[in-house]
Amino acid sequence: MISIVLPACNEADNVPLLYRELEQVVRQHGLEVEIIFVDDGSTDGTWQAIRELATQDDRVRGIRLRRNFGKAAALSAGFRLCRGDIICTLDADLQDDPAEIPRFLVELHKGFDVVNGWKKIRRDPWHKVWPSRIFNWLVSRVTGVRLHDHNCGMKCYRAEVVRELRLYGELHRFIPVLADARGFKVGELEIHHRPRRFGQSKYGVRRFVKGFLDLLTVKFLTGFGGRPQHLLGTIGLVSFALGFLGLIYLAVVWVLRLWYPDEYAPLHTRPLLVYSAAALLLGAQMMSIGFLAELITAYLGREEEGYSIAEEIPPRRSGA
Repeated sequence: MISIVLPACNEADNVPLLYRELEQVVRQHGLEVEIIFVDDGSTDGTWQAIRELATQDDRVRGIRLRRNFGKAAALSAGFRLCRGDIICTLDADLQDDPAEIPRFLVELHKGFDVVNGWKKIRRDPWHKVWPSRIFNWLVSRVTGVRLHDHNCGMKCYRAEVVRELRLYGELHRFIPVLADARGFKVGELEIHHRPRRFGQSKYGVRRFVKGFLDLLTVKFLTGFGGRPQHLLGTIGLVSFALGFLGLIYLAVVWVLRLWYPDEYAPLHTRPLLVYSAAALLLGAQMMSIGFLAELITAYLGREEEGYSIAEEIPPRRSGA
């Protein structure tokens, strides 16, 4: 079975049209699917449209969130209901073409665990396209996961991928990065992108600021999530060492000033004294934070595995 998760916010005009397109694709290719709409706090008739579709088709399921929690929360709510072996996501604004789903399935059968869409020809205003391209380039350089369109809403996963990932905040745009960090194979597929027909875009300039901060978070989680002291402790040791060397130099100057008081200025007039003391304090604080982070990581590690199993050979039965 293929689970299709569709987050929607104020897409009352688009939901029925999207369903008809999905139904046509499913019928044409003979797919076994379940369609899960997630109403992320809509204030129009989106939920009513979803309920009407659910009464007409048993394959349609719906979730209504109490308010707008964001796309990551909407996807997480939809993933919890998925029963399929393969999970596809696309936005409910009709800009993603459902006819691309069979092509995603072909890519998955080539051995990928995650297939990310790429809107090579994007039907959006330039003030959204160019900042998005810069952001995607930055994400690829920082994380090492080379994709053209990390934030594309159309993706396809094997079910085990979403079972191992925990989404919160705005981390939905980094699902391929998080999956790659756990050893899943990530691919990319160029897709057909369409202009918006109804409704308004939910994304503004603020998302790029949030996206950059989330990128730093993801980089830390994927690089040092299981060993935070390696980063924080390294910064602390370097800072501590610089402060210690500065104080040693000042100690030598203080001794020399006992013999040559006219050639060396008093220590309290030297900026190096302040910088060295600040470096010592910063180093001690960073190392202390690193130890606390290690304690938290060790505690949470009791409940969450720090690895991902690809395959397992069960024990043979006796006498077999």
